[in-house]
Amino acid sequence: MSITTFTQEFTTPIAPPRMFKALILDSHNLIPKIAPQGIKSIDFIEGDGGVGSIKQTNFADGGHLKYLKHKIDALDSDNLVCKYTLIEGDVIFDKIESVVYEVKFEASSNGGCICKMSSEYHTKAGAELKQEEIKQGKDKAMGLYKVVEEYLSANPDVYA
Repeated sequence: MSITTFTQEFTTPIAPPRMFKALILDSHNLIPKIAPQGIKSIDFIEGDGGVGSIKQTNFADGGHLKYLKHKIDALDSDNLVCKYTLIEGDVIFDKIESVVYEVKFEASSNGGCICKMSSEYHTKAGAELKQEEIKQGKDKAMGLYKVVEEYLSANPDVYA
């Protein structure tokens, strides 16, 4: 097994606590509401959203993915950090054992937020991940972050 790590960050004019609440604490309610064309539902299979909880994301019909399951490994609401592991999915696990993510929301000088993300891909022995496969997942995640940013910009009282 090998581990490949990627990091990325983006800035947004939305304050860090609002982004954290929208993307981490209440994503199971918000995301299916504002992105129904991509995500049908997000359900807790185990737990209530705290550490140890397992969350299943069910994608809209017609996409190449049907579902993914994530386990919440660490959740620090004071420091706006979440660490979680992708533990199951219907397509990608032919090459991957798991993917460990860490997301941190930090204040920027303009009152907005810097979102820092790292992803550790734990691949199966002999498997090789192509950059294009990883890029597709990262692009979809960034698209979702932008949808949330637009929603929060248009609704300044939500998660305030």
